Amino acid sequence: MDTQVILEAIGWIGSILIVWSLVVARVLRFRWMNLIGAVLATGYNAAIGVWQFAFMNLAITLIDIYWLARLYREAHDEQVYRVLPVDADNAFLRHVLAEHAADIQEHQPSFELDGDTGTAAGGTRHTFLVVRGDEAVGVVAVRDMGDGRGLVELDWVKERFRDFTPGEFVYRESRVLAEAGFSRLEVDVREQLDRDYMRRMGFRTEGPRWVREVAPA
Repeated sequence: MDTQVILEAIGWIGSILIVWSLVVARVLRFRWMNLIGAVLATGYNAAIGVWQFAFMNLAITLIDIYWLARLYREAHDEQVYRVLPVDADNAFLRHVLAEHAADIQEHQPSFELDGDTGTAAGGTRHTFLVVRGDEAVGVVAVRDMGDGRGLVELDWVKERFRDFTPGEFVYRESRVLAEAGFSRLEVDVREQLDRDYMRRMGFRTEGPRWVREVAPA
């Protein structure tokens, strides 16, 4: 194949990836697509001697590498992601849930903001807001079923942060669950459930549910 054709293909692929990345909601996916596109564009522009664009895309490459390193470094940092126990009728919590109601229903259609689930009707709902700085990024809601058992009714993360699974901070920071009186968590099996995520969070299958023990506070 002609070398010029290969170079042109590389240039087009790089440009398409850079543009495509701008419409991607997930921050990690955006950075990776933008990085690959910038690397290809840098190589193409250097090969044809367009040094202004080569320098620009090299700068974008370095910026993407910096942010990717920072994102991965902060992904499991409890100083970056915090868990705030809030009342179920908290005005800001209800605003977040209402604002993202369509996305929540798509991933967890059984969840009702003001409703009770059949097996846990009447129990108190404990809600945990996951924040990054001053931005709410996720919500975990657990229904108290008595005897230290909690039914996870909602484990939702904003699409931008879905690659980082910040809900893990609720499960990893066991003290917030233990302080709420839970010693065991259960999750109903459903079609939309991410089984790989459940295993990473320490859940195991037991009968018709996923279960996880909660360490004492």
